[in-house]
Amino acid sequence: MAVVGPVILVAVFFWLRYRNRSDMQATIRAALDKGQELSPEIIDRLGQPKQPKDKDFRLAIIWLAIAIGLVLIGFAVPEPEALRGTLAGASFPFAIGVAYLILHKFAERED
Repeated sequence: MAVVGPVILVAVFFWLRYRNRSDMQATIRAALDKGQELSPEIIDRLGQPKQPKDKDFRLAIIWLAIAIGLVLIGFAVPEPEALRGTLAGASFPFAIGVAYLILHKFAERED
């Protein structure tokens, strides 16, 4: 059962990605059938939508929340070794969150 869940998640991810690309191609075909001119900029924008300005900040908050959750789990377990283990485990998402905060701080954003 532990293998089935991740396999289903990956399959759904790829299916949604395939469907998104298929819909994009159908939109381009419909525009071409109606005689509309599509410039390379429009096709590029359709293929790669613009990323949100604060994507790095959002990811930083998510990773830091995961780290805080792990620390809280460590405090909930009465054994001292559990706290040490969850603190060690929380250090990885904490480091990733801090890295995203640094990326957000120094990223060049268009207004």
